[in-house]
Amino acid sequence: MRRIPRRVVPLLPRLAAALALLTGAAALASADEAFITEQSGGGVSVVDLVARKTIAHIEIGGKPAGIAMSKDGATAFVTSTEGKFVTLIDAASRRISGRIDMPDTPLGVAADPAGRFLYVSGFYQPRIYKIDLETRVIIATAEVGASPSGVAVSPDGGLIVVADRDDDAVSILDSGSFRSIAKVKTGAHPFGVTIDAKGARVYTANVESNDISVIDLNTRALIGTVPVGKRPYVVALAGRRGFSSDQYAGTVSAFDLETLQPIGRVSVGEYPEGLQASADESVVYVVNWFSNDVQAIDPKTLKVTAKIEVGDGPRSFGLFLRETR
Repeated sequence: MRRIPRRVVPLLPRLAAALALLTGAAALASADEAFITEQSGGGVSVVDLVARKTIAHIEIGGKPAGIAMSKDGATAFVTSTEGKFVTLIDAASRRISGRIDMPDTPLGVAADPAGRFLYVSGFYQPRIYKIDLETRVIIATAEVGASPSGVAVSPDGGLIVVADRDDDAVSILDSGSFRSIAKVKTGAHPFGVTIDAKGARVYTANVESNDISVIDLNTRALIGTVPVGKRPYVVALAGRRGFSSDQYAGTVSAFDLETLQPIGRVSVGEYPEGLQASADESVVYVVNWFSNDVQAIDPKTLKVTAKIEVGDGPRSFGLFLRETR
């Protein structure tokens, strides 16, 4: 075995320390970020999830609530319920890059994976709107069920799913023709809607029946129901588990995606709403409206591992995480 020269040995600890600093700096530079809509505060806070602190605040106005991120993480799309507009934010510079006026109160929002279109639910008319992101113009509308709330797009961009809250159903639309091709009954008052990474299943959080509806996207049929905490708002997926933010219970419920059986609950902040798993599914982040914070949950142990204070009335209804690597 070749020996290391003695004069080099003292350098090794220093070299390791330097590498550790470089690695740490790289981790911070490539950290995930959260864009938190603050309805009461009227803006969006940008949170560094590694440093665990707010690093920017962007004034939006109009009571921002819904949010979506472009697949490349370059743009955040924010709906303002009272202002009746969608704001485009350049995620890197933290600056507003555009604003699109809406004919109705916008709530749910989802971005086309290819980056060409944006889909926004109009809560009162009720309709869903298709926006061309190049021209920033509404190019199509489609009628859906009463009080459309959450919006999700399939991974291939071919289907759009809208939670029709007051119809206790979801509408499924073909993105090309922009026509409804199916309507599936769910629990009472579905609000958040989530499609899995394979484009196989849809999960809705039903605020009045305190459960999650599971729908097969291919057969367009309800295949299961999972009981969760009181007034579930959003569903997130991580590994083999699903999670719901339970507003009135102040918990996040976990369930098995294969058996659709409850696993447990973790106490979080007051009135949890926004919920999303990190890209590597190692952390689930929950946004707590009344306690003005974001909490990180280990999806395996169901333990809260971090708490980050943000502005007033955070909601982040939609996809709010950004990968910067």
